[in-house]
Amino acid sequence: MPNLVDRIERYIKRILEQNPEGFIVIQRSELASEFECAPSQINYVLSTRFSNDQGYLVESRRGGGGYLRIIKLELQVQDQLSKTTRQFGSGELSQNASDGMLRRLREEDLLTQREVMLIRAMLDRDTLALPVRERDFLRGRLLAAVLTTLAREDF
Repeated sequence: MPNLVDRIERYIKRILEQNPEGFIVIQRSELASEFECAPSQINYVLSTRFSNDQGYLVESRRGGGGYLRIIKLELQVQDQLSKTTRQFGSGELSQNASDGMLRRLREEDLLTQREVMLIRAMLDRDTLALPVRERDFLRGRLLAAVLTTLAREDF
């Protein structure tokens, strides 16, 4: 049985897909009631599964009438790949950030599941058996190289 975080993520994604405007507005407390969990667990799902790197913008207003607006960002293939390449090619990239980017590229059908699995194996902390800073730097450079290759139109 899927864990609570996975169930909440799937639920939010399902209602996002059903909304033609590309965004939803929900109340954190209602979502927490629906899943019988604490609002902090909803916050965790939003911060780990609905970040900008993963193609979402989450706007939040707290208080009695507070709400969450979750917007699925459109991905312009060339622009996103170029931006990502610049961002990760010159700095450090954590395993979580790379997993998020790969998840987003898969959801946008820019990568096949097999390609995601291959890239993830290449970027895994166990594969890059180096001290953390060096490993994160190398991970960024490797992902930038892969995305640069994918962005090419001549192959």
